[in-house]
Amino acid sequence: MVELQQNRGSSSLRLIATLGVAGLFSGLALVAVFLFTRPLIEANQAEALRIAIFQVLPGSESYKTLELNAKKLQLLSNEKESTGPKKSNPRIYAGYSKSGDLLGFAIPGEEPGFQDKIKAIFGYDPEQRMLIGFEVLDTKETPGLGDKIIKDKYFRSSLTTLKIDPKIVAVKPGQKTAANQVETITGATISSKTVIRLLEKTIRWWLPSINKYLETQ
Repeated sequence: MVELQQNRGSSSLRLIATLGVAGLFSGLALVAVFLFTRPLIEANQAEALRIAIFQVLPGSESYKTLELNAKKLQLLSNEKESTGPKKSNPRIYAGYSKSGDLLGFAIPGEEPGFQDKIKAIFGYDPEQRMLIGFEVLDTKETPGLGDKIIKDKYFRSSLTTLKIDPKIVAVKPGQKTAANQVETITGATISSKTVIRLLEKTIRWWLPSINKYLETQ
């Protein structure tokens, strides 16, 4: 009886040891995969951002990265710009024409949606005080419903000639009467309202810093 209990105890220890070793190697494998893929993911994200900047600032041929530091926008050096935005202060991007004229600012923002955060970037023309472009950077909204913020052409086009004064507001479909209003999407009301809220909150947060920056140019 004692011998049987000892055998059972030894078997349990061997099983625990085997599971521990297997868990250790699995953990190491996951860490290795993460370390290997992270630079590739970050590079893809950086390229997607670069493309989006030109998309939301029509006519731009180049852009400069501006970082908010002590409530002031500062132009980044090439060396500092190479660091990922996750490890930096908030950033926006100034777009320029071929002749060097400032066309506007590409401004990233995010807001909790129905499923998860919606991350987007939009173009802002300070002379017209108007949004001139919009692109979704990341969304996990329900396919066929929430993803209409990407696929609905009318909704997207309404964000390319959108006045920001007195403020950006959501209205029901067919009830738009002013240039600062955006019609929500039927079947994707929550997601479209999230985008509208993102635009309004983000532009209000950045406006003081943008205006101060323009005064120095």
